[in-house]
Amino acid sequence: MKKLSLINRILILFSALLIIPAFFTPLWQINLWAPQYPEGLSMKIWIDRLSGNVDQINGVNHYIGMKYISNEMFPEFTYLVYVVGALVALGVIAFLIGRRWSLYGFLGLMSLFGIAVLVDMYLWGYDYGHHLDPKAAIKVEGMSYQPPLIGYKELLNFLAYSGPDIGSWLLIGGVVLLLAAIVNDRLSNRSQSPSPYK
Repeated sequence: MKKLSLINRILILFSALLIIPAFFTPLWQINLWAPQYPEGLSMKIWIDRLSGNVDQINGVNHYIGMKYISNEMFPEFTYLVYVVGALVALGVIAFLIGRRWSLYGFLGLMSLFGIAVLVDMYLWGYDYGHHLDPKAAIKVEGMSYQPPLIGYKELLNFLAYSGPDIGSWLLIGGVVLLLAAIVNDRLSNRSQSPSPYK
């Protein structure tokens, strides 16, 4: 397979290095606003823990029968560190190999990781919003409280927002760098191809 140019290999390396901040920055955020909470409530999801107004959110959600949110609720926290670490290592290996297949392979792994995270979050949100305590103080027939995967959604008198935080935006930036490397590689390959009209 064709060897990549130095600039494309550097783009792979930068993409891998952009994963490292995921260990130290929040990956996702869920925010809630209501008349009684005009300043909003926020929950941050990190690679291995939750932070923010988790206790206040639990207090509000208790009345409608939602499960208690805690770090133990997410088994992903026990292994996500190793998955992300493996992505960094594979990115560096792709840089060292410097072949076209290593670029495409690393992009494939990054994409699969992103899709897996989104599917996992959707399934968690569905379970969290649909399986309610039948003895809850407040019950609305036919109502579920699944938070949005991405974007805004009204839940009773709350406006909920869910979306990427710093760590995920950096991961997305890494994917953009890999796409830029692919585009650059294809353009370079096209410019080097002999013209059939010569």
